[in-house]
Order: sequence, then C-alpha cells, then structure tokens
Amino acid sequence: MADGGIDMFTEFTPNSSNTKMLRNAFSRFATGVTIVSCDSLDGHIGMTVNSFSSISLDPALIMWAPDKKSSRFKYFEAAEYFAVHVLNSDQYQLCSEFVKNKNAFDTIAHSTSNEGVPLIDNCLARFHCRKFDMHDAGDHKIIIGKVDNALESTGNALSFYSGEFGEIKSKELGK
Repeated sequence: MADGGIDMFTEFTPNSSNTKMLRNAFSRFATGVTIVSCDSLDGHIGMTVNSFSSISLDPALIMWAPDKKSSRFKYFEAAEYFAVHVLNSDQYQLCSEFVKNKNAFDTIAHSTSNEGVPLIDNCLARFHCRKFDMHDAGDHKIIIGKVDNALESTGNALSFYSGEFGEIKSKELGK
C-alpha cells in the first residue's frame, strides 16, 4: 500500500459509457448531508442533497445543484425562497425519509418561515435563502441562494462517502 492508504487506482476519460466509474470517482469526496426545502403549490417539499457549498461571505451566498431529471426539480427551480439544513449524525432517518418521499414534511414536526418555507429543527446549521441566481450545468442546475438568515449549533455531522453514510466527529464535543 502506498503512502496515504492508496493501494490501487484507475485512470479513465469520462464518457457516456462509463458514468458509473465517474460516479464512483466523485463519491471519493466526502461530503456533509443536507435537506433542502421549499414551499410549493403542492405543499412543503424536501430533498436530500450533498451538492451544497458556501460561496461568499459578503454577500452571504451558498449554492447547491439539483438534478434536472429529479421529480422535485420543478419545485426548486420555481421557488423564490428555500432553506438548506445541514444534518447532524442523529438525523440519518430524516435524511432517508426525504430520499424516499418529497412530501416527508407531511409526517415530521417542523416550523415554517415567514415566507412559507418548511424548517427542520436540531440541525447543525440552517440557511434560509432567497434565490439569487441559477446556472445550467450539464444534467444539473446550480442554484445560488443569498442567505437571509442562518442558524448554527454544535454536534457531529452526518457524512456521505463512497456511497455510505457516516459521522464526522466534532472536536467541540470532545469526542
């Protein structure tokens, strides 16, 4: 095994015949897990997302990128306001529920912002945003939000790496 724990690698040129290999390579980047929520004519909508990132402190901007083929895409493309909830490690079941059910807010306790956006409590962080811009990006769309309100707390993060959920432990908690 080489330094850094790498014992084998495969190099390839991404194309339409090896998208699974590309997905596997992308999965080698560990991410946090979020639920993005919005209000719609069909009710409160939520989606589990790991394509989330901060962009700017001034102005306060974040981005995330839903798949255009997702049945939930139309709701977020149309939404003026949305919230991003950074999940703690105890919220795996919540994450799983939103993977299966766009209307999971019908079955979980939540509050609602003044703009009608459903809000999940007990997250590590939450960003209530107004849509700032959108950009086409292949089979996804990058949605940029201007953060109107933020919340942060301590805890261990729910993580996603190589197709598996895990936990990133916080030094703040002494764990």
